[in-house]
Amino acid sequence: MNNPARAAILTARLPRVTGGPSERIRAAQPTPDQVGSSSGPSGELLQSGEGPIVDVEHVNLSFRREKGEMQVLVDVSLSAYKNEYVALTGPSGCGKSTLLRIIAGLTMASTGMVKFRGQEIREPRAELAMIFQNFVLLPWKTSLDNVVFGLSSRNDLADLEKKKIATEALEDAGLGGFENVYPGELSGGMKQRVGIARALALGPQVLLMDEPFSALDNLTADRLRREIYSLLMNPTSSIQTVIMVSHNVEEIVELADRVVVLSPRPGHVIVDLKIDLPRPRNKKSDEFMLWVDKLYSYLA
Repeated sequence: MNNPARAAILTARLPRVTGGPSERIRAAQPTPDQVGSSSGPSGELLQSGEGPIVDVEHVNLSFRREKGEMQVLVDVSLSAYKNEYVALTGPSGCGKSTLLRIIAGLTMASTGMVKFRGQEIREPRAELAMIFQNFVLLPWKTSLDNVVFGLSSRNDLADLEKKKIATEALEDAGLGGFENVYPGELSGGMKQRVGIARALALGPQVLLMDEPFSALDNLTADRLRREIYSLLMNPTSSIQTVIMVSHNVEEIVELADRVVVLSPRPGHVIVDLKIDLPRPRNKKSDEFMLWVDKLYSYLA
């Protein structure tokens, strides 16, 4: 089957979850500090003459309230290029998640625009997939049906084909054998794997992640963070760029090529930094901790 989601992960399959909700990992995957080079996550030069894949141009967002207009975002501009892992951070309530929803086409900006490969985004597109913070799974649907539901907009696919794609996505996300299990029977890490499978089943070029690890315990988050990184940054993947919202400064320095820091509400860009640490990145190195301190200084 010529399935882009399948092709995206043939060489970077997540470890299968075995033994039920305890999620015992069968095989180790490459970690962020084992993948890529200083030139970018897949070893290719960043911004190598190509235009941006995602371009946010002077985005403003405000809401009308009884006591007047509330500004959420003010003149926000940023770009994400091929093979870039971009992190968005800032204080709580600054509009990070809202900006991600605008990029995804789920929320419209008041003024300004977002473009995907030069085309304005005015509604959700199959080329952009989103992984949410709180899993967003339908509790009355099985793991398989939740992934199939994510393919609802694919009117070009027959129901049987959607089911086949969903089954393969769950297998590649490490949940083979859990197709008929309901969300209430899954651990947090396994629920997030269902969300990952649902996103990857679309074969997206852009992956948007809204604090995907924050609802997990530290050990599960660290393991899943490393597994997802190695999967997403595989050079054969359909995914061309990743934009992630995160409050975790160490996570940002470990994973991101660039970090965009937003101000307190109304959110605007304080700084757009290229994290020029070479890969592999050593979380215990002085250089790594200097970057952590530098990023904290913008958030303080």
